[in-house]
Amino acid sequence: MRTATGLALLLAGVATPALARGATTIEARLSALEAEIATLRAELAAARAAAAPAGPATDLAMGLATGNATAAGSSSTQAGSAAASAEQLAALDTRLKAAESRDGFRVGGTTFRLGGYVKLWAAYSVYQDGTVPSGSLIRDFWLPQQVPAGGARSTHFGAHLKQTRLWLSGATNVGGAPLTGYVEVDFQTAPGTQGTARTTNGYNLAMRRATISWKGLTAGQDWSTFQNVAALPETTDFIGPTEGTVFVRQPLVRWTHALGSRNSLALAVENPITATITSESTLLKESDEAVVPDFVARLAHRIGGGEISLAALAHDVTVNDGVSKDSALGWGVSLGGRLPFGPANRHDLRFMLTGGEGIGHYVGLNFAPDGVFTGGKVHPVGIVAGFGAVRLALSPRLRSTIMGGVQQVDYPDVTLPGGASVSAWSVAGNVFATPIDRLDVGFEYRHGARGLLSGQTGALDRFEFVTKFNF
Repeated sequence: MRTATGLALLLAGVATPALARGATTIEARLSALEAEIATLRAELAAARAAAAPAGPATDLAMGLATGNATAAGSSSTQAGSAAASAEQLAALDTRLKAAESRDGFRVGGTTFRLGGYVKLWAAYSVYQDGTVPSGSLIRDFWLPQQVPAGGARSTHFGAHLKQTRLWLSGATNVGGAPLTGYVEVDFQTAPGTQGTARTTNGYNLAMRRATISWKGLTAGQDWSTFQNVAALPETTDFIGPTEGTVFVRQPLVRWTHALGSRNSLALAVENPITATITSESTLLKESDEAVVPDFVARLAHRIGGGEISLAALAHDVTVNDGVSKDSALGWGVSLGGRLPFGPANRHDLRFMLTGGEGIGHYVGLNFAPDGVFTGGKVHPVGIVAGFGAVRLALSPRLRSTIMGGVQQVDYPDVTLPGGASVSAWSVAGNVFATPIDRLDVGFEYRHGARGLLSGQTGALDRFEFVTKFNF
């Protein structure tokens, strides 16, 4: 189909090694922290034993602290001659507490960390070609498939804190490596049942990610292995160039293996879901009828302070409407990365190029369907999508990002409703300031547009403001 040609043109001239995600770096950091804490505890126990009166109990404490019980019987004389002062004990205790609190707090043999941010988002939107119903997600963030087309100009102002996020992790050393659990929630995707905008503006927590990881293995709900999260640009929006990016969180089992100091390979099986339209309706219908999981491979490479990755995906596109059932093979490739440049690598270029057939729900928050189901047959839909962003660090506390994204949809040669989305693009620019540590303030302007199969178009202009406290 034309998708293959479009993808070849999009990737032409791009020949780069693949990129590392850095999962092993996190494990190494946790292992180093555990080792440092264990060493400090041993030093503190030894110092306390040395400061105590000599005797059998002190000898045993010294032996346990140093990890050499056989030497405990001869340590009391050395302890008495090198008794630690109160100042030394206090200093060691301070170092231990600092090490334990650096990445959280310790309960038993597990180190916990709690973090997240509080984010206020406000926007004034101008819909050039129609109105948006109350409660539409496009009122919360840039969602190109909901840009109205073929109507009169309308405006809207709204504000919310739904993107406020919380996460909790726990790590304990098992078999010489950290066993970690991670849970992340926000308020964006769950409808509020605690009140309305007229009263309390209550919104429910919704799970984003929940994973268990050990020695390169990850099981749970996480970002798809097909996605390069590090390539996402800094934006006041929830995503930014939505139409051009892979963006999926789903259940998976992933194995990541280091290939030297700079390269890694990730292999994963992930939850298969299919979203289709029909010849009569553009309403997406979700089908959970696949008989095999999605298979994903990602090759990654670190370049100095940056990274680049190449991912491939095989997706089982299966639909069952109760009368007929049909399957087709979906496939996709995605190249993405973040490349620092300029003095001291202060600036960076971020990008993603993606193409394939039958993978619409992986890209642009399902801007395009995976397929068209008609006459008892499923026909995969092709897409080509991408974005680019340049981030300029104007000063240590001031930075700016300019970004643009695009997606083109290639439908099969079947009858289709004119309201099917066929293209989307957007450009945006922002300025972020960090007036005090952990507090960000940002302003952004975005212009985006959507094209329909009927030839109608719709456009949006939006001015956004955010303030975010990171903790």
